[in-house]
This record gives sequence, structure tokens and C-alpha cells, in this order.
Amino acid sequence: MDVNVFSTRSQLEEAAAYLRERIQYSPTVGIILGSGLGSFADDIERADVFLHTSIPHFPSPTVPGHAGRVIIATLEGQPVLIMQGRVHFYEGYTMQQVTFPVRVMRLLGINTLIVTNAAGGLDSDWTPGDLMLISDHINLVGIAGRNPLTGHNDPGFGPRFPDMSQAYDLTLRESARRIAQAEQIPLREGVYACLAGPSFETPAEIRFLRIIGAEAVGMSTAPEVIVARHMGMRVLGISGISNVHSTDASQPQETSHSEVLEAGEIIAPRLTALVRGVLKKL
Repeated sequence: MDVNVFSTRSQLEEAAAYLRERIQYSPTVGIILGSGLGSFADDIERADVFLHTSIPHFPSPTVPGHAGRVIIATLEGQPVLIMQGRVHFYEGYTMQQVTFPVRVMRLLGINTLIVTNAAGGLDSDWTPGDLMLISDHINLVGIAGRNPLTGHNDPGFGPRFPDMSQAYDLTLRESARRIAQAEQIPLREGVYACLAGPSFETPAEIRFLRIIGAEAVGMSTAPEVIVARHMGMRVLGISGISNVHSTDASQPQETSHSEVLEAGEIIAPRLTALVRGVLKKL
């Protein structure tokens, strides 16, 4: 993997122009669907649908559970762009390529991003199928030197040193809480830790993550949120808890991607109700 591959402004403009010329709506909300959550977008009507492979310079997912489609339509009265799947750093993409779609969203006029993922729960009281409202994140990949803002900064996109003290919008989070309560959707809340993957975590790593204050762990989301905030977008983050990790190495607990996808069948209806409710309130 060449970590020095950066996305250029002209590539971003070309991808945005390709979509702009072919869509019937002007989306203002972007939604990124995580592993096994693509069914959220299955029943949307009168949509413009594009494969990632058809959009210039757009990265394409290689992982099961990520369809690699961009869907542009109206949902609950809001013009939305839905990414049915995402790419990850562990697939061999650079952080600039991973976050390429978020920059394209902003160029299309999107000012609010709803980002979802499937994550491992770190609280033994939680159960697979729970939703977690992301209050903050720990970007361990970025701390280790793979920040998506590394390299030249385009001041037309955002500042060299963007503030991340409120990465996840307070108003959107409060809206999500109210909707979850009204719809009787169980909603946890906590800090999401982003690791590079693709191997799942060891019991020692789980203990470490708990010590530093994480409630869920996954392999995405933080880079997209950083780029969205860099460009002035409001962000709402929701994790679907696909499994709950153990810290006991003497009691082996095998984690698999198929388990993640199976949990998505429970998570997706709850996520759909919550996100639709948030969209109604925008």
C-alpha cells in the first residue's frame, strides 16, 4: 500500500460533477451504512443509484456486507445521499481514499453526515443488536500516524488544525435520544475506538480499550468524521453492537465477520427507525 497516495481537488471535483449531472435531487444529508446495515436503503423508491465503480476515482469496497452503491433520493422529506457500504484502511486504501466520498458529499452541498457502523461492544452488560449513540471517539489509527488530514491542507476545505472537541453534534444527539425514547428503541451511548484491523482484538487489547474509556470498537468511522468536521459538516454517529467482547483469555470467544452480518439483521430495523426519526426532525 502506498501511504503517500493523496486525493487531489480535481479528482474530487470530477466525481462530484459526474453525480451532479445525473441526479434529480440535491442532497443535503449524507448517510454511510456500515457492515450488514445496507438493507436500510433497499426499499427506497425513485432513487438515483450508482455503483462506486461508475463514479470517477471513487473507491470500491471489497468486503462482504458492503454493496458499493451510492443511492440519492428523498427520505422523510429530506434529500439524502446514502452510501450502501464503505471502504476501509485495511483493504489497502489510503486514509485519503477512505474519506474521498465524504469530501465529494460536501462538494455536492451536503452539510449533515449520519455515519453508522457495526462494532464490538466492550461493556459486558450490553447485548448484540444494541444501538450505541457515539458521544466521542478515540482514533488509535490516527494517533499512530494515519490521520486523513495528513499532507497538504486545502484551505478551501477547512483549517490546517480543525477543532475536534465536539466531533459529534450535540443537537443531533439529543434528537436521537428523544426519538429512541418515543419509539422505544434501546439506545446506549458511549465512546467508539477506531482500530486499523482487519484482525479482531485480543483479550489484552480489549482490556486496554476499556481502561482508556471506550465502550465500542471498530475499524471505520473516525477518519470519515474527522474529514466531515474539517469541512464544517454536522455529524451524528451510531454504532450497531454486533458482538460483545470478553477480556478472559482462558475462555476463548471466537469473533467472525459472519457474526457481524447476522447481527445486522437485528440492528438494521432499529437503525432504520432511529435515522428516519432524526431525518423527520431536521
